[in-house]
Parts: sequence; structure tokens; C-alpha cells
Amino acid sequence: MCGIAGFVEPRRLRGRGREAEMTLLVSRMADALYHRGPDDGGVWVDAECGMAFGHRRLAIIDVSPLGHQPMRSDCGRYTIIFNGEIYNHRTLRRQLEQEASGPSFRGGSDTEVMLRAISAWGLPIALERFNGMFAFALWDAHRRELHLVRDRLGEKPLYYGWSGDLFLFGSELKALAAHPGFDNAIDRRALSAYFRYGCVPGALSIHDGIRKVPPGTVVTMQVSRGAVADPVPYWSAREVAERGRRHPFTGSPEEAVAQLDALLRDAVRIRMEADVPLGAFLSGGIDSSTVVALMQAQSSRPVKTFTIGSDDRTLNEAHEAGAVATHLGTDHTQLYISPDRILSVIGRLPELYDEPFADSSQIPTFLVSDLARRSVTVGLSGDGGDEVFGGYHRHFRRMWQKFRWIPWRLRTRAASALVAVAGTEYEPVEPRLGRALVSAERWSRPADKLYKLSSVLPARSTEEMYLNLVSHWKAPASLVIEGGEPLTAATDSACWADIADPTERIMYLDTVTYLPDDILAKVDRASMGVSLEARVPLLDPRVLEFAWTLPLSMKVKHGRGKWLLRQVLQAYVPRDLVERPKRGFSVPIGAWLRGPLRDWCETLLDRRRLEVEGFLDARLVRSVWHQFLVERRPWEHLLWDVLMFQAWLSAAPCRRPV
Repeated sequence: MCGIAGFVEPRRLRGRGREAEMTLLVSRMADALYHRGPDDGGVWVDAECGMAFGHRRLAIIDVSPLGHQPMRSDCGRYTIIFNGEIYNHRTLRRQLEQEASGPSFRGGSDTEVMLRAISAWGLPIALERFNGMFAFALWDAHRRELHLVRDRLGEKPLYYGWSGDLFLFGSELKALAAHPGFDNAIDRRALSAYFRYGCVPGALSIHDGIRKVPPGTVVTMQVSRGAVADPVPYWSAREVAERGRRHPFTGSPEEAVAQLDALLRDAVRIRMEADVPLGAFLSGGIDSSTVVALMQAQSSRPVKTFTIGSDDRTLNEAHEAGAVATHLGTDHTQLYISPDRILSVIGRLPELYDEPFADSSQIPTFLVSDLARRSVTVGLSGDGGDEVFGGYHRHFRRMWQKFRWIPWRLRTRAASALVAVAGTEYEPVEPRLGRALVSAERWSRPADKLYKLSSVLPARSTEEMYLNLVSHWKAPASLVIEGGEPLTAATDSACWADIADPTERIMYLDTVTYLPDDILAKVDRASMGVSLEARVPLLDPRVLEFAWTLPLSMKVKHGRGKWLLRQVLQAYVPRDLVERPKRGFSVPIGAWLRGPLRDWCETLLDRRRLEVEGFLDARLVRSVWHQFLVERRPWEHLLWDVLMFQAWLSAAPCRRPV
């Protein structure tokens, strides 16, 4: 796991006399990513073509100097800087050794295998064969082309774009901002999208002219012409989903359990390879327990597992995780975090995330990463299980299907009434609702769920319902001054998969939006912020492809999700240790904003400050803040969106509007 950065200079600046200055500039960019790679650093410069590569290394596979980057191929054609891991590199190495009669491998790194594979098979075929998480920049000296490549599901980040006539790229925006030529303003359309989704979605970035390489694509620049082509897919989640539904699994449930068990065991096995200490996050839920169980089943020693706990029941998972760890016999570490320690993380969030990001579970994710890093350098995570196997309430409640027979006008009136009921007496109504709901439908925060239900009722389609459910601010363009919303994968019908079942369409949208934009971004920044590599076995492409062939009845059954994954886990862990209502990785944001964070909120939400900055409608923000404090409306997540933007803006390298 590493950090990469680089740039291509305009033609007028190129020449051998630029080598020293280019080296200094790209070193500065790479050093901004020191946290991603504290073990080693390197640069490569070709002043004649205006190209500069910078690299920071977190040594995981072959920790010797033979894994140093930037790395050049034996043939001299390719130079690479790489962030990630190729989990099947040993298999690819054996294939290359059998096929080629060239020089033997110098070292044991997966980076060297990548270069050999690209040299022998070409980039498209090599990418098809790579099983891993990766973002890399590849310079092809023969064709004078720069390729920027990102893994299938977007586990590793990669930004790129123009700042004037300077082309920049890097693992994080802070690397681009470290170049003195970076002067990109805030993109108000991206800002509007942020307020809808709680993160900057898709290929957008918070800075005008800077984009993310989309998952599963290659962006190519012809350096001689300074021309950057549109991203070209080498893998498509949409194609995988549609193909899986056209060619469904036809075996028995028992055969499906056996096949999934085998796939997951191998996905975990290849992610357990490391030349440094390795462990796993353990929350005690289905996903992380499955990963840890399969790790322990294939390990000759107790697996190191990590959990954080808190006296606040909304955050505490330590008891359940400890019970699973005891059953499996792992070397378990749990740490109870004080409220002061939890709150202290908030000041680091703008630095960690580089652009506004408002999933409050970013805080416990960072804390458990920090705990794990004290003992290990690699941690396996259970992320992805909800998206792949149907774990969210929206996957198995089928709310819209239950209500769509009701006339639309009546549904919209009912939605307005639900908002009024839940909003006016939020705290008093919550316990009454909790008691009133029958056992199968009882939720941990009923008033929150009333708001979700109010989003479902007026929807005219599955996709509209999905957008309503995942939207934070329902009309973000009214909040952002001179804002307007761009199309995203959730709103552009051209991006939707051709899948008949509404629940499966929702699962697909989660896979291509919420998973890469929120979940994987959160895990990457939180873990790499403490120089920890996080690996996600449930997102192995073989597992994903198999999951899409399964009938929905093997994922969602009896009003519960992840049925097949639960059957696999039951071979390793008793049901009563892991079967409990889904509650997520939440933190008590509302109590914090009204309590210990109130002064911080007042500073960031000051009306005059908002008016001077000129990005947000100050009157609307202050109205929401007043309703939250005085009327006790449950607007904490809307306010968290605003606060995370305001905190980021205070630390942003460029605050200039478009």
C-alpha cells in the first residue's frame, strides 16, 4: 500500500535543465502522502517529455529495496508507480515464468509481476488477470502515453486533472495541492452533489477541473499532444450484474453455500499474504465475523483481531465482538475509548479526507484503524457484505413495493404528515414508536425511520425511491449559492442496469455509488491515515460475480438480508453469537452537537462567516440549526454535512469559488 503522485508539464517548460526543479516539485507532492507510505520514497523524472513520478511506500510484500518504486520494466519500455496489492501475484509469476524465457525476477514484489505481465501480455489482458486493489500510473515510453488505472470497485483512490496547462494526478487531493501550480477553485456543482449524498460522488471532486478515475477504467494521456481521453472501462459492474441475472445459479442452496464458502476461503487466503504483521477488524456482525472465522480456519496461530468500545451503547460493539473472538480463539484486543478521545478525532477529519465527507462512522473507523496499527500493518475488513449480499434495510424491507398501490397524491400527503409527527416531538415520540412497532419491524431509532418512510411514500419508481432514501439534503441546489446538481450514477438512467427485480436494482445502485463513494473512501482514508493497509475479501471479483448469479431468495429471506452469508458463517460461529438487529457503525452526533461540540458548531455556523464565504445560504443553515436546538428536530445529519464542509473549507488549500 502506498501513495502515488505526479505531473506532466506543458511543452514550453520541458528540457534537461528542468530535472532538478521537477524532482523537487514531485518530491513535495509525494511527501504530502507520507502517511500512506512511511517506509520508503522515490521519484523518477523525464524532463524531455515533462513527466515526473513520485512515490511513498508502505512495504508489505518484499520489504527489501527490490520493491522500491518508481520501478522500470526490464525492457525499459514501462515505468510504474503503484498503490495497492495484487493478491494473485504468485500465480501470475508462475505463469510468466512458464511462458517467457527472459531474465528471472529480481525480487518478490507484486509490482515487478505487474510490469512483467504488462510487458508480456499488454495492459488490457494484464488488467483482466489482476485480482487486487490498485491505482497506478504507467508510463509507456514507446507510445509516449501515460495510463492512469483504478481497480474494479474503487478500493484505491486516484485523482487527476488540469490546473491551467499543468496536468496533475495523485492518490489524494493533498498531493495535487502540494504543487505550486495548483489553483483550482471549488466546484459548486460537486458541492451540491456532496450535500445530497454526504460525499463527493462518482468521478467528481470538490475542485473544478479535477476528477477521480472511475472504478474499473483506464484514463490515457497522449503526452506529445497533451490530450487526455475519456475513461475506458476494462471491467463493468453493470455487465457483471446483468450477465449474472441472465445466467443464474441453478444449484441447490446447499451447493450455493459450499461454493460461496470455497470462494470466500480463497479470497481470504490470498489476502492473508504479507511480510509484515496482519490482523482484522472485528465488530461481531455477520461480515467481519465471517472474514475472521475464515482467517482463523486457515491460520496456524491465533489471528489478531481489534474492536473499539465505548460507554455509549450506540457505538459499543465490544461485547459481541469479544464473544465471537473467544469462540474462534483469536488474539483479541479491545479498547474502550473515552468521549474526549472520540471527539478529538473530529479535528483531524479535514486533513484525512481532503474533501468534504460526512459519514459520521468515519470516526470509529479511524479509531479502530489506529488501534490495529499499534500491532499490525495490514488489517482485513468485512466491508462490502451489505452491498453484495443484501444487508441494508432498503434491500429487504420492500417498503415501496408495499405502498405503491396507494394513489400517489395520498402517499405524498401521508409523507408530509409523517415528517410533521416525527419532527415536532422527536424525542418524546421515539420510545413510544419503539414499543408500538412489532418485534420484526422494531428499529433502533424509529423517528429516523419515519423520515425514511416519508421518503419512500412519494416515489414513482424504484430509482426515485433509492435517491430519496440516500439523499441527505433533498434540494441541495437551494442550499448551495449558484449551485446546480450534476447527473450521477443514481440519477442518470443511462447508467442503470437492465435488471427486472426492484430490490436487485437497488443493490446494484449501492454497489456502484454508495460502496465506492462512501464506504471504500471512508476505509481507505481512515486506515491510510495511520499507515495501515485495509483489505476487503468480500469484494473479491470472483465473489461478486458469483453473488450476482444467485437468486434473490438466497440473499433476502424471511425479511432478513445476507441469508447465504449467514449459512456460511454458521459452520464456524453459533448463530446466537452473531444474530442481532442491524445497527451500523453509528455515533451519537445529535448529542454531541447539542453538547460538547456546540461552541465549535456556533463558530462554523456563524451567519456572518457563512455570508462572507459565499457558498451556502446562511439563512437556511441558521434556520436548520435553530430548529435542531430549539424545536428538537432531528437535523443532526444535515448539520453534520454543513459542519464537515465548513471544517474542510477552513483547511482547504484553495477556497476561491468558481
